[in-house]
Amino acid sequence: MENPHETHDRKNLRVELSNALAREEATREILDLLIQCRDDEHQVFDAVLRNATRLCNAPIAGLFLVDSERKKYKLMASRGAKAEFVEAMNEDPPDLDPELFAAARSMIEQRVVHVEDLASPTLYGAEAAHRIVSVKAEGIRTALFVPLIWNKQSIGGFGVWRREVRPFSADEIALVETFAAQAVIAIENVRQFREVQTRLEREKASREILQIISRSRDDEQPVFEAILSNACRLCNAPLAFLSLVTDQGSHFRVPAHRGAGSEMAKVWDAQLEPLEGSALTTSQAIKDRRVIHVDDLSALDTPDTVDGRRAQLVELERVRTYLVIPLIRDEQAIGTINLYRREVHPFTSEQVELVETFAAQAVIAIENVRQFREVQARLERERASREILQVVSESREDEAPVFQVILENAALLCGAIRARLMLIDEANKHLCIVATWGEPNPTMPEGMLIDLEQDIIPVRAVLEKQVLNVPDARESRGYKAGNPLSVKTTDDSNTRSVLAVPLAKDDLVFGCIAISDPKVGAFNENDVLLVQNFAAQAVIAIENVRQFRALQDKTREVQALNASLAGKVEEQVGEIERMGRLKRFLPSAVADTVVSSGSEKILSSHRALLGVLFCDIRGFTAFCETAEPEETIEVLQTYHEEMGKLINCHGAGVDHRMGDGIMVLFNDPLPCDDPAGDAVRLALAMQERMSDLCKSWKRMGYRLGFGVGVSLGYATVGMVGFEGRFDYTASGTAINLASRLCDEAEDGEVLL
Repeated sequence: MENPHETHDRKNLRVELSNALAREEATREILDLLIQCRDDEHQVFDAVLRNATRLCNAPIAGLFLVDSERKKYKLMASRGAKAEFVEAMNEDPPDLDPELFAAARSMIEQRVVHVEDLASPTLYGAEAAHRIVSVKAEGIRTALFVPLIWNKQSIGGFGVWRREVRPFSADEIALVETFAAQAVIAIENVRQFREVQTRLEREKASREILQIISRSRDDEQPVFEAILSNACRLCNAPLAFLSLVTDQGSHFRVPAHRGAGSEMAKVWDAQLEPLEGSALTTSQAIKDRRVIHVDDLSALDTPDTVDGRRAQLVELERVRTYLVIPLIRDEQAIGTINLYRREVHPFTSEQVELVETFAAQAVIAIENVRQFREVQARLERERASREILQVVSESREDEAPVFQVILENAALLCGAIRARLMLIDEANKHLCIVATWGEPNPTMPEGMLIDLEQDIIPVRAVLEKQVLNVPDARESRGYKAGNPLSVKTTDDSNTRSVLAVPLAKDDLVFGCIAISDPKVGAFNENDVLLVQNFAAQAVIAIENVRQFRALQDKTREVQALNASLAGKVEEQVGEIERMGRLKRFLPSAVADTVVSSGSEKILSSHRALLGVLFCDIRGFTAFCETAEPEETIEVLQTYHEEMGKLINCHGAGVDHRMGDGIMVLFNDPLPCDDPAGDAVRLALAMQERMSDLCKSWKRMGYRLGFGVGVSLGYATVGMVGFEGRFDYTASGTAINLASRLCDEAEDGEVLL
């Protein structure tokens, strides 16, 4: 017969074993789901809640997560709860207040909170509506809350409830804690997986945008579309637009948008909002160069714009949360990227950083296209300038072809529908329209004379001698004053933008170039510079033609004058050529004397009283036999250079050189008062300089000296030589005597 106690123990053992097996099975199931469900934690939540309710004998279970601001906690998953309870928790999530809610206390204090009876008078009366709903709608009495903790911070909570007052056992609490830990692992796994996926998606989006940037060198629109598409997708924003500041910097426009309805799309397509005085957050982001993040657009207390743009967003598109990222280039905001959500759901810091990256890529695309277009425009303008200069060079007798090419290029490159060139008449009373291009203007046809007293833009440019770039002709002085020609020209031809550039050089004004277009503010600074360049080329053409015609008028007179001067010129040229030939074969001093006298008679043989000087280096022949050629040449070069300076300083007429020997003549062909004294003074100067040179040479191992012979007497002087090589020299007793004295002179001596 069985022992009753033994049977009871076996039953308890079997129950415990069954419970252990059930818990192990639940744990394996959840662990399997943790491995399989990398991108969705809800399957793990469902398994945890299902096993918790089954194994803990609790009909209701729920899992909460704390919001990003850590102010509320939201029911993310539940099991066994009625719809009324779930709706109440989702529509108005409870505050994370430990004084009001046991679940909040569990999460804030990071501990298990076990409430035996939620309906007890002390708790029930003190707590908020959520507890009343829990007790009344669900009949909850006993509750157990376990915090979900990651990195020492509560990220949520796990709750199990019973509809009767029956506390949970220690084993059940431990089991719920295990389930809570597994839920945390699932949450973190999915968070990390989603972070990786998000990062990969963002990197993919960046690569896609950069690829489009590389392909779209001349058009930024595809880049804008790709940026908005990826921004909307990755930031969960159904509505977006990109704005750009206009060239004038006074307004912004919307070149690209996404997700808007037809009415809002029409508004954005036509939008040209002023930056100054606008209450739009877009204008504020551009002016302040900062990110603007509005949690609830409908709750803003700042005034709306005059045309109610903000109200349109709220009414037409139900916009609530709003993010504006400025496009910054060179520390200047050039536009924005705007993202909208139709519910109050602020953007995360990671999403803001992502859109800032997209904004930087938009700026790169804008800058690339701007630079590409600038290069293209510069090439077009250079081509136009070459074409005009070519026509200028070919149109020496008529400036009309130049005017036509200038007007055509000015209008096409500046985007104008018409262009005119006007010149002041000879009476200086009218502007005459001498050339036109583009759409006709019946009010101002080609050939028309415009009185310079008319208050219209081209006349003002001429009289004031300055460029007039008028964004709107209806705002011009003449139009506002009711000038008939100004009003008729503006209205009949639908002219709004006018650019008038005077044709001027120094203080002289010839006329002006005027281009026009029906758009307001059509011409920018680059257009002004281009037309100024064309105006300068028109002035060149005008002056070329005038100079050519004046030159033609004087041609006969010049030709007659040239004929009369031809003989004289030929005679003078012959004389110059003759003198040039003399300089090629005569010493420079002799040639200069012949040229200045205008006659070659002084070159004929004659007798003259001469001061004659001969000098040479002592020991030079022996030195040449032992020294290296380079040393010989260096000594000889220094010697002749130094002696030549002294000869020039003492006013010698002729000097001849042969090796180390030098002959110097005084008093012919250059006369002097004291030929003997001049020769002696030169000899002494030579001796003094050579003394220093010989000392320096001696230190180098060269033993050299210097001797001079001077004589005074008559000699025969004149030209000696043959065709192509003549020389002016002297011969006679005085010459021979000076040479022999030089031969007899010792080192350092001057023999007279």
